[in-house]
Amino acid sequence: MVILGIDPGLAHTGWGIVETRGAVCRARAYGCVETRAHEAIDSRLGRIYDEVKAVIGRFGPTELAIENVYFGENVKSAVATAQARGVAIVACAKAGLSVGEYTPMQIKQAVVGTGAADKHQVMYMVRNVLALDHEPHPDHAADALAAAVCHANLTRTRNLGQARSLQQ
Repeated sequence: MVILGIDPGLAHTGWGIVETRGAVCRARAYGCVETRAHEAIDSRLGRIYDEVKAVIGRFGPTELAIENVYFGENVKSAVATAQARGVAIVACAKAGLSVGEYTPMQIKQAVVGTGAADKHQVMYMVRNVLALDHEPHPDHAADALAAAVCHANLTRTRNLGQARSLQQ
């Protein structure tokens, strides 16, 4: 299974490609789409769409793991993040990817073992789980890889549960 993980954001949309074979996950590539605040919103969203579409075309994922928007105290930031998330989902939907949506807490729990993990703990565990020789940077790309690992783990667990149900 090839999974595209996305950590959405208007200024920085992290992406990561993870391939699974059985219980083994390996990173194939990762990066970050960056846009500038002085650019028009349509240009910024268009760039996110185009670059996510290009990543899909290059690596051929079949699954999307994307982080849900956290509506904290900064509503303006959350709206901008939701817009970036939306165009990324549209790019993936047009390519036929199935979508898995996860909260930041679910991703941290699946990768680190605690939903209260900080960014450094997430980067450290992503590095180890994916057998990288360095911590992935920027942190948006590390978060995208973490979303993909979360999806891989939860999909594998769900599939094992379904197989056991069929055996009974």
